[in-house]
Amino acid sequence: MVWIIIAVIVLLIIVWMISAYNNLVTLRNRVKNGWAQIDVQLKQRADLVPNLVETVKGYATHESQVLTQVTEARAKAVAVAADKQAGTAERIAAENELTRALFNLQATAEAYPQLQANQNFMDLQHQLQDLEQKIAYARQFYNDVVMKLNNAIETFPSNIVAGLFHFEQADYFQVDDASRLAPQVKF
Repeated sequence: MVWIIIAVIVLLIIVWMISAYNNLVTLRNRVKNGWAQIDVQLKQRADLVPNLVETVKGYATHESQVLTQVTEARAKAVAVAADKQAGTAERIAAENELTRALFNLQATAEAYPQLQANQNFMDLQHQLQDLEQKIAYARQFYNDVVMKLNNAIETFPSNIVAGLFHFEQADYFQVDDASRLAPQVKF
């Protein structure tokens, strides 16, 4: 009778470990999927930026500093995205820099009424706004899944399985403080 009780307990522990492991793997894969969804949106944004810059360039020829910042930020974001050794934190920093540069570009464009009336610019700006909303949603989804994974890794008893199989916490996609500042447009 004692052996049956011990066997049942061991079996329950094994079933629990399998369940906890599978849950951690599922969460880790959701984090990867969440990042892939963000990556798709960021790629679309990076592809849209050259068209936006060229449109603004025709109207705001003396705003070369802003246009240069956008171009350089895009180039950096694309390079970091292509670098397989770049970490999530590096990618987030590069994308935040591009976000700041685009925000400055949009603020600069507001000073040019003829640009605001240009249908091509309006279409590009609308596409960019749609992409920014999709990126925000994808970031929210990603951060929610990261929180679930990190909670599962840290909380008892699943932290035992996480430690045994070397699960690591994921990084949140956070906006840096510089991206929160309003752009300064001076003429």
